[in-house]
Amino acid sequence: MAKESMKAREVKRQKMVDKYAEKRLRLKSEGNFEALHKLPKNSSAVRLHNRCSQSGRPKGFMRQFGVSRIVFREMASAGLIPGIKKASW
Repeated sequence: MAKESMKAREVKRQKMVDKYAEKRLRLKSEGNFEALHKLPKNSSAVRLHNRCSQSGRPKGFMRQFGVSRIVFREMASAGLIPGIKKASW
């Protein structure tokens, strides 16, 4: 389980990315890299981390389902994910 402070930091970064997205796109298209460099570092979408929506785990994230591998396995075993069958795990 991720710390609450780490989850809050990710939420803060996401808000900043959303806030500066249009401005970053405009500056990139104009080629104004000096002004782009002056924007906050956390306003770049590259600095976001994928986290499991259930547990907050940053590692073993499955992008297609939005959860970590551990939560995915638990959900698949419980039959909560349609079309997934337990094979040999």
